[in-house]
Amino acid sequence: MIVSWNTTNACNMYCAHCYRDAGCKADEELSTAEAKELLNQIARAGFKIMIFSGGEPLMRSDILELVEHATRLKLMAVFGTNGTLITRQMAKDLKAAGAKGMGISLDSLDADKHDKFRSFAGAWQGAVDGMKNCAAENLPFQIHTTVMDWNQHELEALTDFAVQIGAKAHHFFFLVPTGRAKTIEEESLRAEGYENVLTRIMRKQQTVSIELKPTCAPQFIRIADQLGVKTRFKRGCLAGLSYCIISPRGKVQPCAYLNMELGDVRETPFDEIWRSNKILKTLRTLEYNGNCGGCVYKSKCGGCRARAACYNDGDFMSGEPWCIRN
Repeated sequence: MIVSWNTTNACNMYCAHCYRDAGCKADEELSTAEAKELLNQIARAGFKIMIFSGGEPLMRSDILELVEHATRLKLMAVFGTNGTLITRQMAKDLKAAGAKGMGISLDSLDADKHDKFRSFAGAWQGAVDGMKNCAAENLPFQIHTTVMDWNQHELEALTDFAVQIGAKAHHFFFLVPTGRAKTIEEESLRAEGYENVLTRIMRKQQTVSIELKPTCAPQFIRIADQLGVKTRFKRGCLAGLSYCIISPRGKVQPCAYLNMELGDVRETPFDEIWRSNKILKTLRTLEYNGNCGGCVYKSKCGGCRARAACYNDGDFMSGEPWCIRN
């Protein structure tokens, strides 16, 4: 079970696709004491993997203290970060605090393209330097790539780069037009392109030893099965089943891109929200409509619930619009 907490809305970048519309620190973000209590509740709910994300999580001054607390609770502390703040000393401190892995964003081998997408001069070099600093301190890291129409041709080359630089995995994030990403919706892939890219990724998996994992593209489970590609993943969309996300202010959502507030951890303990929320219970029925409802891969794939909601007037149990099995 995996939970992602947007530790802060503060960020040193202004990425075109940010679902949180990050930049400045938000009012009333969880304090250190509140964050520790949240971690207690997450552990109590039975979660195992704790993703510290943002904004940029390394902009929280108490981040090492929170990683230490998560580690004491036997949560696996990992990060989603742009990598630019991972100095050699920060990598050393993160490892000492108990961090188990860093997910570092890299969207192109062309530094100018990456920097433009991230609206930050030097973002590419900063990310690569962050990776090298992790490697120097034996802190495991993986590369995260947001898949767009303008970079989909270089995904295999990015995987080769990941292998070369020592990444443990390469994860691909498929755009859902929420938050700031609404302005670049036309740059996302559609059904045939979506299927083609997922097929390429699964074929690439057969040639490399590191893990390749599409995110917000649950059809990869079907494609891997059809190609005979072995993967440790048994389920595509995890929203509300074994995954959810918490905002900087403590609002719980089924996933990062399904913008529905399920509760506030300042008012209701997280473990209670996770156990009893009606929307989460609905997601767990798997009683989907449209093409997902009658699909033989319903229990393995499930379609992207966020994309279903986005293109069907908020109906998160409707069909997946970019699946070729429509």
